[in-house]
Amino acid sequence: MPFTEQDYENAIIELMKDGLGYDHFYGPAIDRDYHSPLYMDMLRTLLVEINPGLTVEAIEEAIFKLQNFDSVHLVQKNKTFMDYLQNGIEVSTQFDGEPRYDRVQLIDYENPDLNSFAVINQWTVIEHETKRADIVVFINGLPLVVVELKSCSRENTDASDAYLQLRNYMLDIPSLFTYNAFCIMSDLIVSKAGTITAKEDRYM
Repeated sequence: MPFTEQDYENAIIELMKDGLGYDHFYGPAIDRDYHSPLYMDMLRTLLVEINPGLTVEAIEEAIFKLQNFDSVHLVQKNKTFMDYLQNGIEVSTQFDGEPRYDRVQLIDYENPDLNSFAVINQWTVIEHETKRADIVVFINGLPLVVVELKSCSRENTDASDAYLQLRNYMLDIPSLFTYNAFCIMSDLIVSKAGTITAKEDRYM
């Protein structure tokens, strides 16, 4: 019996569930807007939980900023998002008729257990094309890691094909990579990680 990409996908999911304690969801079973790469229900819930004391208006402004960037260029959007991820999103709300400035944190770094960690397979995004990523790793509804798999049992297919698939995704569904910390390509024998700007020879 050949070891298929589906077998490999399932093995990684089991590793993340049992070994790392991640929640697992099957992408097509989630009722959501496929035009957004964010897991919006999880994002909204977790931002409220890890930002106690902030108003609903502040949370919604942060979500608006997460979905609307000044630049049209992927790399610049990703750079802005990384600043949000590390430092929070500055928001302005009204308090007793006066403007009030706060920061909405996307991840609680001081209390890791308060965050939600999820691995989701077959995550569909509709943009220039309709594409479905093998595995996406989410923290608090943010798609931080995209994993593309190839089976080592398939002839003429290897990790380089996974890299090419990731590059094609960046053209067809670039919004998914706005929120990307890094990508992983693997054919079981070779597994490498790199950023959205890295060429294949820079993957490590």
